[in-house]
Amino acid sequence: MTTSVTDEFHVYDTTLRDGSQREGLSLSVADKLAVAAHLDDLGVGFIEGGWPGANPKDAEFFRRAAAGGLPLKHAQLAAFGATRKAGVDVASDPQVLALLEAHTPVVTLVAKSHVGHVERALRTTKEENLAMVRDTVAFLCGEGRRVFLDAEHFFDGYFLDADYAMAVVKTAYEAGADVVALCDTNGGMLPHVLADVVGRLANDGVRLGIHAHNDTSCAVANSLAAVAAGATHVQGTANGYGERAGNADLFSVVAALQVKLGRSVLPEGTLADLVRVSHAIAEVANIAPDDHQPWVGASAFAHKAGLHASALKVDPDLYQHTDPAIVGNDMRVLVSELAGRASVELKARALDIEVDRETVTRVIGRVKAMEAAGYSFEAAEASFELLLREEVDGVRPKFFELESYRVITEIRPDCVNLTEATVTLHAKGERMVATGEGNGPVNALDMALRQALEQVYPQLAAFELVDYKVRILEGAHGTGAITRVLVRTSDGGVEWDTVGVDENVIAASWQALADAYTFGMLRGAR
Repeated sequence: MTTSVTDEFHVYDTTLRDGSQREGLSLSVADKLAVAAHLDDLGVGFIEGGWPGANPKDAEFFRRAAAGGLPLKHAQLAAFGATRKAGVDVASDPQVLALLEAHTPVVTLVAKSHVGHVERALRTTKEENLAMVRDTVAFLCGEGRRVFLDAEHFFDGYFLDADYAMAVVKTAYEAGADVVALCDTNGGMLPHVLADVVGRLANDGVRLGIHAHNDTSCAVANSLAAVAAGATHVQGTANGYGERAGNADLFSVVAALQVKLGRSVLPEGTLADLVRVSHAIAEVANIAPDDHQPWVGASAFAHKAGLHASALKVDPDLYQHTDPAIVGNDMRVLVSELAGRASVELKARALDIEVDRETVTRVIGRVKAMEAAGYSFEAAEASFELLLREEVDGVRPKFFELESYRVITEIRPDCVNLTEATVTLHAKGERMVATGEGNGPVNALDMALRQALEQVYPQLAAFELVDYKVRILEGAHGTGAITRVLVRTSDGGVEWDTVGVDENVIAASWQALADAYTFGMLRGAR
């Protein structure tokens, strides 16, 4: 494996165009600049910034980038657009001229390679479409741009009329295109079929790329199959964002290429930033990270069954396909009703807590009994740590003691709801009473608890409740059902999860809140 990335292989990101076509995803210009900066940190070779001739937002993105608003360390910026319109001189086509005005070193053109699209979508002839490809590629190359071409609907077009699909590819290449990316635009190809086609064209001396959509859940596999068949340019999006079922997840693709195939496709050392970059982009996009996403998800290296944990205790590689640290992830052992001794021992080791055999037995018994009553410790690892420390030390970590709380909700004739909570507790030898208002009983309780404790623990000012989930557990119905509450809290840098269970949703919420503040103060006291 080499230690530096060369032009022999391209990692090309299309998040800012293809990825933004995901339903519900809308990136501002500032968002696009932030995403591009994160991708550059990872070390991708090319970042497609958008279509400058299509909308003002993309034009503004390229204007800011050209003015110094996007200093890049690794990547080159690419502008995306179409070939000239049928019957229009390329030198006067506004859309082509907009590509030049983006001032990017690379321009990526999309062209039809499917006869049906040429005749029915473009409403032109096959000959004119080839001329459009030839003219636009040659014109942009003549203006000093490096040109890539996306052969749209290539694979479907190939099986309809292989000679014409290949003619589009060869026309672009002969006109000066550096790479022709074969697009599985409908996302319907399977890896063995796609690899066969790529292999045929790669033998013709054309430099090929792959652009795969995920409609059959094969986008990553298709991308890897194309590379194995001879493609030296791979396109994808951050976290697989994209229209319909999405695009190839570029993070899974580059991780597999580098870790599994030994191809140095990112600069040395940047693969360890994969998790950080994935989550940072998800934050900018306002999309919750997928815990079960391969390689970068929080659960990608999480182990729950006791059999797995027993093997992991002997050798972590027995149930993991690679060291998670390579991509910036961590191995996690989940404690649940399925837990065996090894699960608890591994978890204690990770927390730097010494446990003996008798303590492990007690912990397993408590976990199984509490999960049977509705608790879920795999989703609330902070609550489990408090339980574990209680069994080890003989007393639960405690920074305050509740005397009472009261919650009142007032519904006014004008339909305005007002909730007020009063909390009385003892901490550091003082008795404190605090009242908080909120948009609901849990918010009001949180505000009251915070106001009370901040009098003696000022560091709690940084705590914030960032997520709150309620679930009615199976086996009970109506208003008397058992309720499980999960709370996620942050101190501005780290987040942790706690759980509470009760027939009363407010009582369950209090349990989770109390654990959250106790765990947060325990972290700060270490």
